Amino acid sequence: MSVESDTAGAHAAAAAAEPAAPAANPIPLALITVLPGGITLGLWFVGYLDTTALPGGMIPILMFSAGMGLIISTIWAARERANAVAGVLGLFAAFWFSFGFLVLALNNGWIINAGTGEAITADQVANIQATYLLSFTIVFILMTLATLRLPLAFTTAFVFVDITFVLAFIGVSAGAAGLFPIAGITTFIFSAVFAYIAYANFAQDLGGKEMAMGNPIQK
Repeated sequence: MSVESDTAGAHAAAAAAEPAAPAANPIPLALITVLPGGITLGLWFVGYLDTTALPGGMIPILMFSAGMGLIISTIWAARERANAVAGVLGLFAAFWFSFGFLVLALNNGWIINAGTGEAITADQVANIQATYLLSFTIVFILMTLATLRLPLAFTTAFVFVDITFVLAFIGVSAGAAGLFPIAGITTFIFSAVFAYIAYANFAQDLGGKEMAMGNPIQK
């Protein structure tokens, strides 16, 4: 056996001992960028943020930042052929982008009555908001049912997202403002679950142990 063969064998053993690089995973980017928007939305719902005293673009900017992180993650997942993940992230991106634009448009009077050219009334604003919320409520519930094979942590977060949308829709359509603080609490809950999932993904990617996510509801 030669020195060269011994050296080559040592290098091969060292290479075999090196841990494999973590697989591509867009989830940490998606969740860590959506959390500021989720926390802000919860604070808005519970009344902590006085929106009348805030600059009109403050909340939409946070919504757009969440949407930007999600759209990057969606493209990343699609390139990795993770179709279901891309679909889920794309839906969230669509919500955050469109919600930010809706708030910005309503705050700045960009939406007018097409018939009169005048500003829309409070009832028309409520109708726009209710229609918007109902549409996303239906689709988010559909997404939750379609992803029951994901670990339980994801399903738990999605269920609280659904509850938040239902509460917000009823609050707007029925004029039940008392439901908004409850929607704020459910927003904080799903944000906390997403924070747990994000932390678990970061820890595992950096060599930590896999954290419990719960068994899927549907096998």
